[in-house]
Amino acid sequence: MKKRILFVDDEPKILEGLQRMLRPMRDRWEMSFVASGPEALEYLGREPFDVLVTDMRMPGMDGAQLLNIARERYPDLVRIVLSGHSDQELILKSVRLAHQYLSKPCDSETLRTSVERACGLRDWLGSDTIKQVVGKIDSLPSLPSTYTEMLDLLEDPDVTVSKVTAVVSRDVAMVAKVLQLVNSAFFGLRQHVSNIGQAVNLLGLDTIKTLVLSLHIFSRFEESSLTVLSIDRIRRHSLKVAIFAKEIAKNEVKDQAFIDDAFMAGMLHDIGKLILAANFREEYVRAREMAIADSLTIQEAERILLGAAHPEIGAYLIGLWGLPQPIVEAVAFHHDPNPCLATMLTPALAVYAANAIENSQHFSAADVTGDATITDLSVLAPFQDRIPLWREICSKITEGVDDDGQGSFC
Repeated sequence: MKKRILFVDDEPKILEGLQRMLRPMRDRWEMSFVASGPEALEYLGREPFDVLVTDMRMPGMDGAQLLNIARERYPDLVRIVLSGHSDQELILKSVRLAHQYLSKPCDSETLRTSVERACGLRDWLGSDTIKQVVGKIDSLPSLPSTYTEMLDLLEDPDVTVSKVTAVVSRDVAMVAKVLQLVNSAFFGLRQHVSNIGQAVNLLGLDTIKTLVLSLHIFSRFEESSLTVLSIDRIRRHSLKVAIFAKEIAKNEVKDQAFIDDAFMAGMLHDIGKLILAANFREEYVRAREMAIADSLTIQEAERILLGAAHPEIGAYLIGLWGLPQPIVEAVAFHHDPNPCLATMLTPALAVYAANAIENSQHFSAADVTGDATITDLSVLAPFQDRIPLWREICSKITEGVDDDGQGSFC
């Protein structure tokens, strides 16, 4: 079935250029081109579309207003901004509304890849309910103490990039959103960024301040509303997995980008749990109860009750946000490495091993998390001779790192 894409731009020459550039995609895409926000809403109300690609600076209804309405009415619609570098103020206003940001002029390959990848993720996630909820997500829950620390830091006129980086690096939600922005084509980078220090430096403190203080892109999560899940525990576990994955990668490869991907993928591997905690609290409580009562893994119970589990939910969101493919793959398969099993180490396999080792260090029968089933690393057949070394490395790290993982960031 062809994907239906709606392009919106008030400049006739831009629309004509898009039509010419994308003519080879006519066998795979059914495309419509309109010149205003109201006209776009008329099209969206008339028949379903998969992707909306809009300019930001338009007379009357601008792109931000169009995205806001589309987000509320059609939450499973993939929303992509295609705008000029001069529209930074409008781009920042759309941070809560758009999944991806592409800059003009945009070549056909970049646009095609962005749309195809987003559509592929959309097809991959089976639950329509999950698609609609994840499609509307504009922020992720941050630990209250971390959120407050960031607010205090940004009010300090002498704050430094290194101090902000240290706080961002400890928070799953902040890491995800910062990587979403810095990897957008809006910043014109030729290579993806998965080093959080580099990401904060590229965005700049002014942009970070705008995101936190003006746009409130990070939300404060009140854990008292969900007693079965500790956001702080997820944060500490994610940090350990990230550090373990980084060290495993460092022992196998010399490529710094690979090592950064492994670290960031480890940090984000359980982001789907945050989505569930913030948006499906009752269902998540029932899933955990079902896992214990019926001897299921938590992801099996999630799929029964929700039609999708936290690995694919997390991968769907960060994939929509345009994060690098190695990170998306690692999040998607951190409980099942078989789809990405290879003879050479990948960030996904490093995260799988790191997650298994970290869980094996802390799991007990009285603390059923559903993760215990992956503590057996025998599925990583090509790496059996390396696994004892990986365990030893991670054990030494555990002895020297506190629960906050201080001093161990990329």
